[in-house]
Amino acid sequence: MQIVCFSPFGFEGSLVSVEVDLRRGIPAVDIVGLADGAVKESRERMRSAIRNCGYEFPPERVLISLSPADVRKEGAGFDLAIALAVLKEKEEDDCNAERPEPQSVLVMGELELNGRVRPVRGINAAVNTAFEKGITHCIVPAANGAEAREVRGMKVFEAENLCQAFRALMDPEKYCRKKDETDDQTDGLPKDAVEVDGVFFPEERPELEYAEVRNQQNLVRGLQVAAAGGHNLIAFGPPGCGKSLALQKFQTLLPLLDKEQAVPVTRIYSIAGLLPSDQRLMRIPPFRQPHQTASIEGMCGGGVHCSPGEISLAHNGVLFLDEGAEFKSSVLQMLRVPMESGMISLSRAGRSTCYPARFQLLIATNPCPCGFYGSKEKLCLCSSHSIEQYWKKFSGPLLDRVDIRVQVDLPFANKNESETQAMSTSEVRKKIALAVRVQKDRQNKRNSSLDPSEVCEYCICSPEAEKVLDDAKVKYSFSPRAVSSCLKTARTIADMENSSLIEEAHMLEAVMFRSKEGGLDVDL
Repeated sequence: MQIVCFSPFGFEGSLVSVEVDLRRGIPAVDIVGLADGAVKESRERMRSAIRNCGYEFPPERVLISLSPADVRKEGAGFDLAIALAVLKEKEEDDCNAERPEPQSVLVMGELELNGRVRPVRGINAAVNTAFEKGITHCIVPAANGAEAREVRGMKVFEAENLCQAFRALMDPEKYCRKKDETDDQTDGLPKDAVEVDGVFFPEERPELEYAEVRNQQNLVRGLQVAAAGGHNLIAFGPPGCGKSLALQKFQTLLPLLDKEQAVPVTRIYSIAGLLPSDQRLMRIPPFRQPHQTASIEGMCGGGVHCSPGEISLAHNGVLFLDEGAEFKSSVLQMLRVPMESGMISLSRAGRSTCYPARFQLLIATNPCPCGFYGSKEKLCLCSSHSIEQYWKKFSGPLLDRVDIRVQVDLPFANKNESETQAMSTSEVRKKIALAVRVQKDRQNKRNSSLDPSEVCEYCICSPEAEKVLDDAKVKYSFSPRAVSSCLKTARTIADMENSSLIEEAHMLEAVMFRSKEGGLDVDL
């Protein structure tokens, strides 16, 4: 039998074979194969765990080999595999009786000194990688059992302690049944999911209710279009106007992820150690809100293990930058390539990995350092130069990738205005559900992800809509990317009205959202 473990590194990681040899000599435990400090310390943990569970530790010299030898082994997830390999080798030396056993088994888990098995990160990635290599049995900590069972075809044993794991090692009957393939459509779906016209959304929560966002119809409409088509959005306005409040509620407008989208998200969160213990599959889209002091490494990922950064943790979800202009310029510019490619490549110590990073970007920012530039109520004290330097942090190429720009003012900037009835979350979701269903039937992806050939195929405009776009290109000096952005946004607005053709009204609204120029629609 071959016992294998998993060494997490980046998005892929690698399987590690654990071999044990008992030989004559002074009793000692030697570990070879580029083991780091945590792996080398496992010899003391597993020695105590074996004795405290009532087993006899081999009195011989124990050699433990982790192969391939040129791959660095890191983390405490090797404890259980090493302990089981030692016990199996000792039993084979003491008794040569044949026992039914699987050809190979994946073993993951950290040991306490009393023999209990602690959960470890990366179980989902480990089990997926093992199954791709033809391994169909695994022993994992009981706390990680849900994410291991998510892999179709894998037989899982959830061990609470070393004794249970050793008894199950060579007894295939103790492993649970394979995942039922008929459960794929609903597996992992939250019990409190809300269905709207065949599209599932997260549970409505009072703190995420859009009825609280009053007298900001334009902002709520922009967020509705962004959620329906997966478009990037920037909202700018004076302090206290409600832009951050509205954008933080955006997560409730996103439909639940389907199985194909949820698998890589679950893997990323498992690698990062952030996967909730009660979730087998992450069906709720991620919503990440990093602090303004975030570094490049924190945003794109890295470190010793090439851990995922914020943009990968936001894969198939949202990256929300509140007070966006307060982020370092280098951090903001780093977003440009992942926004275009949907991937981020990392290299550390001669090894490289590639994380998926297809996220939806939301930015909330003030229009100037003091916050009141363009306000009808308060006077801006900033100079033209300081305002220009303030917006240069974003740069033209970054803003060119933002489809929707919404200028937000204080709810009652005009004293003659009266309060209007705000839309509830359930009302906002209705047109989003319609657009999502239309896009799934037509191209099986969001409009924001359409490539140039698909834009030509699906974004068919009426003559009046084409004229609106042609006039906007001249008036606002739209770049080719801006033209494509208008077409995609107009396509989303048409989908929300269940229109197969992009009409004049759809294009006018798309141009209106695009023509704000990120807040720089006046001469500085």
